[in-house]
Amino acid sequence: MATEKSCANCASFHCNYQNSDWPDFCMTTNNPQEFFDEALDEYNNDPMTRKIFQAAAECEGLYYGALTRVEEIALFAQKIGAKKIGIATCVGLRRETQLFSKVLKAKGFDAVCAVVCKVGGIDKAKAGIPEDVKVHPGCHESLCNPIVQAKILNAKKTDLNVIVGLCVGHDTLFIKHSEAPVTYLIVKDRVLAHNPAAALYQSGTYYSRIMEPGFPPARERQSEET
Repeated sequence: MATEKSCANCASFHCNYQNSDWPDFCMTTNNPQEFFDEALDEYNNDPMTRKIFQAAAECEGLYYGALTRVEEIALFAQKIGAKKIGIATCVGLRRETQLFSKVLKAKGFDAVCAVVCKVGGIDKAKAGIPEDVKVHPGCHESLCNPIVQAKILNAKKTDLNVIVGLCVGHDTLFIKHSEAPVTYLIVKDRVLAHNPAAALYQSGTYYSRIMEPGFPPARERQSEET
């Protein structure tokens, strides 16, 4: 079956450089003009979108390559007028969350509310997870609870929520249920010290297996969740 071409197949990126031609499969020329018109209208006229878009542009344009992601988030939050910052964190990254909270307070944010993924302490079995899928079968194993993380932060009326290392999929549910805008500080990758792009950079050498069909066999249960 032929794969539909997209930006993943582009070699020119004329959209960015404006120095060649649009490819025949280009996402610019092969999509309705109203997509672009409606987006521009929202960037310019929807108050929340305008605020976020303008703040993002200022963080990029005025501080390009000068700030860490930690600093960028604090600056972005300041520029959108956020007063209360929510943090949805993995329990295994609680130290990083504590340090990030201190940074936010140093930057002038008095209200920081962090909620760990294991909030509630509910066993995975109560949410229909079979014992043989647990990290430690036969033991109490608290489920990650992104919906409750979002509900708590919604109740706290946070202005911006930051994800710190939620698992793949749990982050999806958190974003779905969060009422406040969401951004990332840390993307979880247990193997690569939370640097998932490293697998792509090494895909031609040490991690060439990622280009192969399928997945390696499931590993033995780990002794600690991080």
